[in-house]
Amino acid sequence: MSRQYAIKIAVVDDDPVMNKLIARMLGNLGHTSVTLWENSQAVLALIDDPDTSPDLLILDLNMPGMDGLEFIRHLGERHYSGSVILFSGEGEPLLLAARKLALSHDIEILGYLIKPPAPEDLAALFEKVGAPVGSHAVKKVYSADEVRTAIAGGEMVNYYQPKVATGSGLVVGVEALVRWQHPDDGILLPERFIGVAEAHGLIGDLDVSVLANALAHVKQWQDEGSVISLSVNVSAKNLASPEFADIVAKVAADAGVPPQRVALEVSERLLMQEDQRALIENMARLYLKRFRLSIDEYGILSVPMNRLRDLPIDELKICMKVVHAAWADGDLLTEYKDCLAQARDLNVEVVAVGIEDMDDWNFVRRKWNESDRAQGHFIAKPMPAEDFPVWLMDWHKRLSAGFK
Repeated sequence: MSRQYAIKIAVVDDDPVMNKLIARMLGNLGHTSVTLWENSQAVLALIDDPDTSPDLLILDLNMPGMDGLEFIRHLGERHYSGSVILFSGEGEPLLLAARKLALSHDIEILGYLIKPPAPEDLAALFEKVGAPVGSHAVKKVYSADEVRTAIAGGEMVNYYQPKVATGSGLVVGVEALVRWQHPDDGILLPERFIGVAEAHGLIGDLDVSVLANALAHVKQWQDEGSVISLSVNVSAKNLASPEFADIVAKVAADAGVPPQRVALEVSERLLMQEDQRALIENMARLYLKRFRLSIDEYGILSVPMNRLRDLPIDELKICMKVVHAAWADGDLLTEYKDCLAQARDLNVEVVAVGIEDMDDWNFVRRKWNESDRAQGHFIAKPMPAEDFPVWLMDWHKRLSAGFK
């Protein structure tokens, strides 16, 4: 029996034949909660109601009345939190322009399809994000007690996404990404529980748990012959805590992993806060203890260079919204090169995040825009610790074969 998903999908196309074709393809992929719309205005009414708002929109750009580009603007004004697949017969340049517009409104774009679509192309988009689009779309709310119990009971587990050197392709590190291994609801992504943890004073325990588990795995891989670095995200609340640097140092020492092999990632958004005193103090203390410091999601905001120069950072991670498909978009290419130039000016390493396909991989390896490190689904999706050794052998085979 094929797997079925609870995700709510709205297909928006003025051609009823095309709507039915997409619905049939979605049904074959196990998606049964699909509605078809020939009028984009009616879909906006759906989005205005949280109970009916779709989790995913498959949107035709060439629509009568309100076209897809105007519709995207309305989605941005409504702060639409779902995802979008763009759809058009007008060619790739228009689709890329629409993608850029959507990203400027903080709308998640899963990809695009050119008419007439092939079933395997639609399947590839869902495969690329991992059908968690379906499995995490059910909007169940978890309480603070449930999250607290999950942390104490070891239900919070780490997945790891590798980082590789763009020049050699060799694996140089992993980023630890927490997941909730819920006994009834399966693997839950961070957006389902991080907010609860932050709101109820649980984020400190959660961050320390993630770090301790990650260091244990890094030590295990080190003992097996793979000496790699570790990156872990740090929450704003922990960075405001005067005890945080000492706690991190103790956890690393207990695990037997040198601090020089641990990078603590700080979101670029934190750099825009008015009061930087706690941030600067704690980052400086971590730096003194020889931990590496990284600015994550770089390129989303326009952080003044003087703020970056005030911080003892080692690395900038250029965000996926800037990296992915920059080879095909002149404006994105300009943004990417600006981020790269700023990193070189600061004399820090660069990680290009969002390497989703072979074109992205080739792009960040070119001499005139080469990053130091690369990370993304083309290299590997986040994986459980037990899958890492098998993936590592497979990656070496892919490198040797030139990805043929």
